[in-house]
Amino acid sequence: MNALKDTLIELIRRTSAEIPDDVQKVLLSSLEQEQKGTIAESALKIIQANIELARKKSQPICQDTGSVLFFVDCPVGMDQLTFADAARQAVKESTAKGYLRQNSVDSISGKNDGTNLGPGAPTLHFHQHRSSETNVRLVLKGGGCENVGAQYALPIEKLKADRDLNGCRKVILDAVLQAQGKGCGPGVLGVCIGGDRATGFEYSKTQLLRRLDDRNPNPELDALEQDIVKTANELGIGPMGFGGKTTLLGAKICSINRVPASYFVSVSYMCWAFRRQGISLGAQGDILKWLY
Repeated sequence: MNALKDTLIELIRRTSAEIPDDVQKVLLSSLEQEQKGTIAESALKIIQANIELARKKSQPICQDTGSVLFFVDCPVGMDQLTFADAARQAVKESTAKGYLRQNSVDSISGKNDGTNLGPGAPTLHFHQHRSSETNVRLVLKGGGCENVGAQYALPIEKLKADRDLNGCRKVILDAVLQAQGKGCGPGVLGVCIGGDRATGFEYSKTQLLRRLDDRNPNPELDALEQDIVKTANELGIGPMGFGGKTTLLGAKICSINRVPASYFVSVSYMCWAFRRQGISLGAQGDILKWLY
């Protein structure tokens, strides 16, 4: 268990301090597209300086290290209880080391014991598969971007959004419009069409595990993803809401079955500080490879 705990501490450190390469590539491209001398360009330059300083000093990219979300794809028979114990201990020690801010409070009393442990903290999602590999992905989801997530129940007369992909498009763009700069943009959207209220948000967060440079295998959803990014970046909201061409870095969309009475569109918003990383584990809890 100690080897696994140490591996998870390194996963937490790297996730907290280093932007994944696919996100960094899009950020740099966005900086090149912004007009020289604008506030948007200045904001993106500050973001880039922040990223480089965090990587160099191995310190959190953002002071809000957010909710700690583990997504574990594991073989049948893996001891999930032992893994969960190791993950909780790794979170506690990572907090003591400063990789995570003392960021988790009791929802009733407001008390903070300084460990980042408690009911639902950290959150672990286990998914069994037939493969012998164990892949662990971690998302550190900041509170600011979580606050501007949204869920819509179609149809919505005010937005003229019916129960179809065009209606989905309208509410997703409405979520971007309502967020403005409050979600620490430029952001990335994870979207789920369908499901119930709880599973819709759960699946929307799994879309944040996708690389920004991948393409959706569903042609209709792929077209919608590209359209959402293009249209959002024409709204003029820009980095931090200062105006400009970079409102979204990406949009990732999935669909799941629903009951006929409901048609939910769940939107999870991720800030520019896209803390997402993953590893493949060896038999002894060592790191075989990094996933991003």
